Amino acid sequence: MPQKILIIEDDISFGQMLQKFFLKNGWQSEVCSTASTAREKFEAYTFDVILSDLRLPDSSGIDLLAEIKAINLKTAVVLMTGYAEVGTAVAAMKKGADDYISKPFTPDEILMVVNQSLKSSNDGKVEKASIASISEENNVSQVTVLKGVNEKSQKLEEYIQLVSPTDMSVLITGESGTGKEVTAKAIHRSSRRRNKNFVAVDCGAIPKELATSEFFGHVKGSFTGAVQDKIGHFEAANGGTLFLDEIGNLSYENQVQLLRAIQERKVKKVGSTNEIAIDVRIISATNEDLQKAVLRNDFREDLYHRLNEFSIEIPPLKERFEDLMLFANHFLEKANSDLNKEVKGFSEEVITLFQEYNWPGNLRELKNVIKRSVLLSTSDAIVLDVLPKEVVKNSENSYEALDSFSKSNYEKEQIVKALKKTNFNKSKAAQLLQVTRKTLYNKIRHYNLDL
Repeated sequence: MPQKILIIEDDISFGQMLQKFFLKNGWQSEVCSTASTAREKFEAYTFDVILSDLRLPDSSGIDLLAEIKAINLKTAVVLMTGYAEVGTAVAAMKKGADDYISKPFTPDEILMVVNQSLKSSNDGKVEKASIASISEENNVSQVTVLKGVNEKSQKLEEYIQLVSPTDMSVLITGESGTGKEVTAKAIHRSSRRRNKNFVAVDCGAIPKELATSEFFGHVKGSFTGAVQDKIGHFEAANGGTLFLDEIGNLSYENQVQLLRAIQERKVKKVGSTNEIAIDVRIISATNEDLQKAVLRNDFREDLYHRLNEFSIEIPPLKERFEDLMLFANHFLEKANSDLNKEVKGFSEEVITLFQEYNWPGNLRELKNVIKRSVLLSTSDAIVLDVLPKEVVKNSENSYEALDSFSKSNYEKEQIVKALKKTNFNKSKAAQLLQVTRKTLYNKIRHYNLDL
């Protein structure tokens, strides 16, 4: 059966063009231009994907996102923005969006993003697969944390290896897109629970009214819409690991329920009187300061201490300069494999831009930028022309904002770091900095570095 997509776009001609494109590619496609019309459609019918503009005449894509997920968590949501605001896109991802794309985009690019969001939306989610398939898919034997050379990256790897064999609850903190779920999977993979389920839950995407059912399950007929028995996340993860992403977004009432389940190691389905014994390891993640949330009485202190038996902070990409191109090359290899392409590397201009850009979306943004650039590339190297305009523009703005003294000091600092990291091996330092040995020697002379 063809996949169904709903396109919400206030530019009527552009929306119709997208509708025809998806129809030609085998999708059942519908289009509307307002949020009110869209509500009528997704309340009456089930869609596999909803592609919505971020800004609509009578609402916003982010507001619609919450309504869509409240009705059907299975629906993948992709937001389109013509404003090239990474911060807005990151906020949308935090609230449950499966992906975003900046206008203008090519037909191949939007098709790739929609297909990927549909695949991601169906991977590893309890409500979308049988327990048998979860067990098979969530073995996470293929999940790895790329080992960086940066000091903070090495400390991260050390902490993962240290805490993995234990049953301690782990709280992972860090900016959005730094790889908190990847780290959680790596801990699970190295634990004694590796052959059991790893169940990931986005707490920010679960409506407050549905959280009890999502966590603990329900029995048929226990409330309107409970047409069959449902297994909750705790039961699905029994014997394995339960990963609670964006834990700070849980309501106070849901925090109480979660604390009780962790303390008593028992859960009760909605509508049932029977208790189910559970044995799960809890790994949680947040990009908020939970200690401040505790002081504001937004987060329970007793729950915070239950979750924070061991903490891991993942540094943002801007603090892992030495690892940037290591990650970039890793994502390039993966993008080539996913898209069946053979892009071999990056132009010098792109490498320089990558090093100057602030990467507010961290590894997630870097991965998305490279994958979409690979899709658009027609040569054997990624060049400036195929990069998203917001990356090029924001990089230029941030670099121009620095005075010449700051630029020089920044460059000098990175050269010294690279030399120290490679034990002053200039050839290796040049490779780390992604410059030629001649350029490095010239820079050393320019800055009078007596090394």
